[in-house]
Amino acid sequence: MRSSTGAYYIGLDHLRALAALLVFEWHFIHAGAVSFEYVPGFPPAALVDEGHCGVALFMCLSGYLFAKLLDGKRINYFGFVWNRFVRLAPLLVFVILIAGLGLHRDDLLDYSKSILQGVVYPTLPNGGWSITAEAHFYVVLPWILLLLRRHVSYVTLIVFAAIALRAGIYLYRGEIQTLAYWTIVGRIDQFVLGIVAFNLRSFFEKRHILMLVLFLAFSGFYWWFDSLGGFYNSPDYPSPYPFWILMPTIEASFFAALIAYYDTSFAFRDRGLSGSIAKIGAYSYSIYLTHFFYVFWMGRVFFSIFQTRNFYFAAVAGLACFLFAALLASFSYKYIELPFLQLRRKYVVDDAPTLQTALTRGPKLSTS
Repeated sequence: MRSSTGAYYIGLDHLRALAALLVFEWHFIHAGAVSFEYVPGFPPAALVDEGHCGVALFMCLSGYLFAKLLDGKRINYFGFVWNRFVRLAPLLVFVILIAGLGLHRDDLLDYSKSILQGVVYPTLPNGGWSITAEAHFYVVLPWILLLLRRHVSYVTLIVFAAIALRAGIYLYRGEIQTLAYWTIVGRIDQFVLGIVAFNLRSFFEKRHILMLVLFLAFSGFYWWFDSLGGFYNSPDYPSPYPFWILMPTIEASFFAALIAYYDTSFAFRDRGLSGSIAKIGAYSYSIYLTHFFYVFWMGRVFFSIFQTRNFYFAAVAGLACFLFAALLASFSYKYIELPFLQLRRKYVVDDAPTLQTALTRGPKLSTS
């Protein structure tokens, strides 16, 4: 999707499509065919079996894209926030209303309370909790930009601080999975390392062997995580294991490197297969928020007909259903998202204005 600055990066839409596919597969496979105890023998398939990792890819993409769009530029922070609001809020509000009227008719008061709490807590329906985490990232973004004015290494201190915070909470509570997965306490690593990856993007350019090694290592790690019980059975939910202290950082390290590599190492056309995948990426937000309405039903019906519990067959079926989901999402994208994008404002400042905020006076994302 083209940003308000007019920039368009087709490779990033490819990765958005991948992120949406992983999340869709995670819900489809386990709703209809495969138990959460299953562990695929092929290690890279663990990324599909534990497809919730697609959320981490979305978060890293947000950080990387903001860094790419704002590189070396001055911004009007309130204009930036407004643009994010008109980008995310219309579809989210639509989904909240449909979920309330369709699924929570008998408890609208409690449902309304959960929506109000969603400003702070991960209580918004249909994956809307991740929008809360992203909104919290926008709150701290000015301070991240100020750190970037000094050097990108200063930003990495946020990651170390987040790890220390999660370690402290784990020692106090005995578990950290809930905060690490559902809130900015864990997701901040992914936004920040996405920004860092952009600033180090030249390091990953055409490093094909390095990327292969990183992929195999990350796949092996996720296969190990899956074999421990994965998201829900390690050995229970929430997990008492301390590896959730580092899980957001590990995911962010790989996905941020993948984004930088993919963005700098290839040239893509906006037609053919590349263009089709990019269109799915443009619809990814709609896919992400709306697929909850039907993916679980779709998985149960599909596999009640075929009477199979084969993981790989389930994954292929999930891909076919994902393409149908993309078709449905194209309508919500066209009729709900696009009309509000006309309300976006220019937030990149050409000439230094006289404002009382350090952000608008000129923090830059470039370290060169």
